[in-house]
Amino acid sequence: MEQCWGLNCLEFPIKYLFSVVIDCVLNKKGVKKRKMLTQILHGFQILFTLNIFIYLIGGLLMGIFFGSVPGLTATLAIALLLPFTFTMKTIPALVTIMGIYAGGIFGGCLTAITINIPGAPASTMTMIEGYEMMKKGKGASAIGHAAIASGIGGMIGALILMFVAPQMMKVALAFKSPERFSLIVVALIMVATVTRGSLLKGIISTLIGLAIATIGLDPLIPTPRFHFGIPYLMRGVGLLPAVTGLFAISELLRQMEFKQWDIKLAQKIKISNFIPSWSEIKKIGPFLYLKSAVIGNFVGILPGGGASMAAFMAYGEAKRSSRYPEKFGTGIPEGIIAAESANNAMCGGALVPLLSLGIPGDAVTAIIFGVLLIQGMIPGPQLIVEHSGLIGTMFAALFTAQMLIPLVTFLLTPVYLRITNLNRGLIFSFIAVIALVGTYVAEFSAFQMGLAVVMGVLAYFMQRAGYPIVPVLMGFILGPYLELFFRRSLTLGKGVAIFFTSPISAVLLLLAGLFLYILGVKRPHLEENNSKS
Repeated sequence: MEQCWGLNCLEFPIKYLFSVVIDCVLNKKGVKKRKMLTQILHGFQILFTLNIFIYLIGGLLMGIFFGSVPGLTATLAIALLLPFTFTMKTIPALVTIMGIYAGGIFGGCLTAITINIPGAPASTMTMIEGYEMMKKGKGASAIGHAAIASGIGGMIGALILMFVAPQMMKVALAFKSPERFSLIVVALIMVATVTRGSLLKGIISTLIGLAIATIGLDPLIPTPRFHFGIPYLMRGVGLLPAVTGLFAISELLRQMEFKQWDIKLAQKIKISNFIPSWSEIKKIGPFLYLKSAVIGNFVGILPGGGASMAAFMAYGEAKRSSRYPEKFGTGIPEGIIAAESANNAMCGGALVPLLSLGIPGDAVTAIIFGVLLIQGMIPGPQLIVEHSGLIGTMFAALFTAQMLIPLVTFLLTPVYLRITNLNRGLIFSFIAVIALVGTYVAEFSAFQMGLAVVMGVLAYFMQRAGYPIVPVLMGFILGPYLELFFRRSLTLGKGVAIFFTSPISAVLLLLAGLFLYILGVKRPHLEENNSKS
């Protein structure tokens, strides 16, 4: 008789439990309405198979590592994994990506709390309260609050995703070519305007991405264009060299500017009591977790929102509604809980427009867009219908990864804090090799590897000049669809007027104009007036 130990002991009872629940759901009336719920339950059943669950744990650990080391991000982790998804089966690839996504957003809080350096931009608001608690000798408690809030917020975001995405799919079915063109315009304008810095630079970055997307074959007529006489460019610029160059190579070049490579902890953190006391959690109450998670999820649904904006808005709302707002910034758990609940809940929100409308909301989901394409899954209204089983497993993986964050944190935080002390020169050298070799192996093309380097150098100098990189990737990914839907709409015979005669398209273009005015024109004036006052 085979020995049963570890996860193998749990695999059969967990799968049996989900099979019983699935049978109960199917025996109810209205099976068609419960199809998505059934697929999600099937997804949990598949996820808790040992050989699949290992991918989730590996992705989660990898995400926390990349999130916790300053300079590394979840975006970079998924970008490095992208070439390997060519050889991975669909379910392991999606499960691993969800683990990295959840872990990468959370991981930045570890160094934000312990050494006052956010591992990821999303952890900046956590750093404000966390490092103050660290200086008071409450660093372990701060990390515990961050882990629990991330887990709760992330699970709420995943649950909202499970219910909202199928409904959004029904709305998306009403979108034809004019409406889809207008929707992409809204997404590109929001990404260009919400990025930090000049509005003009955000627009220029978007236009650069759109220009790069025009290289290669015409989307309607199979004729090569803008290849500059280079045969290798007749197929266009590949997604893999673009992602690797824009995020991996450019970041490596940027990190070379720093002379100080070693990160030393400000002080030794006490790890004896990560779990906050029940009286402290009871005093804070569940409403702050729920409210912050809803804010973060809503921000995630907006194209260009991102985890940083989610954390900022939730932190600001927590301070506004607090009975003692003057204590914010002095090291209180409420600030950590608000920020961490929101930025992990954002993960579920950001996947809603990606899966239902085919519109990635930020850099991470833009790369996930590429992973789905590699696996033969085209994001959009038909995705959940055609691949409901795979999407159900994807939802289950995101929910479970968020649920595991507190447990993994309590067990492995001491290890991660030692890893962050490693020489970053060694870490980035290893990443450079992985990035370039992965790009080469994907198509066994030295030209693609060289193209990644060219894209990386371009992104590096753009960043030095203050031009954001995320709009470049968004323009590059959405550019072909923008052109395709625009030209298809024009063939309907009404000319440009068709974008205004369609009610949905007209409303979307009006929203685009409002976003451009409010976020790009009005907001800078308000910020300038506030700084003067």
